[in-house]
Amino acid sequence: MMKEKSNSPQAGNARRMKTSTGPVPDVGSTEGSKVAKKNVKTKKKGPAKKTFNSLKEVAARSETQQDYLETIDDNIVTFALGPAGTGKTYLAVYEALRNLWNKRNTGISRIILTRPVVEAGEKLGFLPGVLEEKMDPYMRPLYDSMYDIAGAAVTKEKIAKGIIEIAPVAYMRGRTFHNCFVILDEAQNCTYDQIKMVLTRLGDNTKIIISGDSSQTDINKTSGLETIVARLAKTEDVGVIRFEAADVVRSKIVKDVLLALEKHEAQETRKS
Repeated sequence: MMKEKSNSPQAGNARRMKTSTGPVPDVGSTEGSKVAKKNVKTKKKGPAKKTFNSLKEVAARSETQQDYLETIDDNIVTFALGPAGTGKTYLAVYEALRNLWNKRNTGISRIILTRPVVEAGEKLGFLPGVLEEKMDPYMRPLYDSMYDIAGAAVTKEKIAKGIIEIAPVAYMRGRTFHNCFVILDEAQNCTYDQIKMVLTRLGDNTKIIISGDSSQTDINKTSGLETIVARLAKTEDVGVIRFEAADVVRSKIVKDVLLALEKHEAQETRKS
């Protein structure tokens, strides 16, 4: 049955953040040793470089984010709903990469990134280049997350090898995904039929995260996101996480802006 979680005070009291403590580094004593400092050359330590198989360590920054990570682990289909800046996309990308890097245990061998090709209120016109180049402006948030977590060179290499695939929602029809981790981003700009079509692409050992903000729809047609979520309420292996403005971690100003706007929008709704 679908598990839907929110960050309500009642739920928040029942949740507990997972904490992890690493080993305390052993600092050796140099007392009593005679070292000629003039003969010792020290190098300035720069930022740690990522090796080919390394991923940036990512941890939940809020209780709702912790619930999100747990929901992804516990379900095949995860819906992440809520405003921008709450970590929906970033954590989805992290989970996809983590499952791919750990493919010996997870069996995940590919990542599929998809989203509707819809401009946010303006027309960009004809875009030159191959499919990946045409999709680049739309997939940039996903690219940015992957570059930050795995590194640009590794991400580009895996895209070139087809291990990470980028495609618009329209190109999903007729396909079946086995041993894949699928991310459907900006799903508020998908119709009901489009989301249904993507969900029916799932084969064996495949997970999908569908994320979106229903308050920021850029399509003329009715978004199918909330309808799909409501109709899957009694389906097993489906989980839903709802973020709120209070969950924003991008910056304080973004959180303040969203809270102020939500307050006025709620007042206008009550008046109407």
